[in-house]
Amino acid sequence: MPSFDIVSEVDKHQLTNAVDQVNRTITTRYDFKGVDAEVERSEFTLTLRADSDMQVDQMVDMLRAALIKCSIDPLAMDVGEQEQSGKQVKVAVNLKNGLDKDLSRKIVKIIKDEKLKVQAAIQGDAVRVTGKKRDDLQQVIAMLRGKELEQPLQFNNFRD
Repeated sequence: MPSFDIVSEVDKHQLTNAVDQVNRTITTRYDFKGVDAEVERSEFTLTLRADSDMQVDQMVDMLRAALIKCSIDPLAMDVGEQEQSGKQVKVAVNLKNGLDKDLSRKIVKIIKDEKLKVQAAIQGDAVRVTGKKRDDLQQVIAMLRGKELEQPLQFNNFRD
């Protein structure tokens, strides 16, 4: 029986490339000369720090552009509030990795509301969709790509 998995993953290697790219850009930009600014990474949490809030906003935009270049959907970014600590401004950016229960339920509900001949089941941080025909599964993929969800989706493990 054909099946595939719906997941939301961020490639760690590409994320490292994007962070390195932003840090290189900061060192070469004229408006960041003499400024103590950098992006620090720990797993899927990034900390952006600079001397002013305007520079932090520019760093968020640079990060968004670098993520796009590295094939990471910027919808995965969850930008926190700016915090003033001494003379530095910090912003925490969390990258959403894996489907949470609420989004998984929402995806299953969307699939069931379409009345296609497929079954959707939540399996951990993924949703497995199975059906008798490959065409039905491809319809589900096309339908979910057209929906505006709060997190980017990938479709993998497609089996006939």
